[in-house]
Amino acid sequence: MKEITATELKRMREAGTPHQLIDVREPYEAEACSIGGQLIPMGEILDRLAEIRRDGPVILHCKSGNRAAAVIQALESRYGFCDLINLAGGIAAYAAEVEPALNCD
Repeated sequence: MKEITATELKRMREAGTPHQLIDVREPYEAEACSIGGQLIPMGEILDRLAEIRRDGPVILHCKSGNRAAAVIQALESRYGFCDLINLAGGIAAYAAEVEPALNCD
């Protein structure tokens, strides 16, 4: 499974590199803190497959990276998605490495 670090994601965003950022956490988690991704909770992914791009990199994240990794594995093995990337360490790593003012606890 492909992964991207928080620092690499920051550089990608600053450079304007085309990508889709999907947050697979629950709505209450996204309300507490967000890095601007499209919210598609893990439990809704299968109903919302049409919203996930197939024409470029798609970065998925959760709090720690575990839920996003499970979603990526399912999308790749069962639905033929490719170019899916897990944010290593999730939004917790992003807060620690890139945006310390972000409080996700």
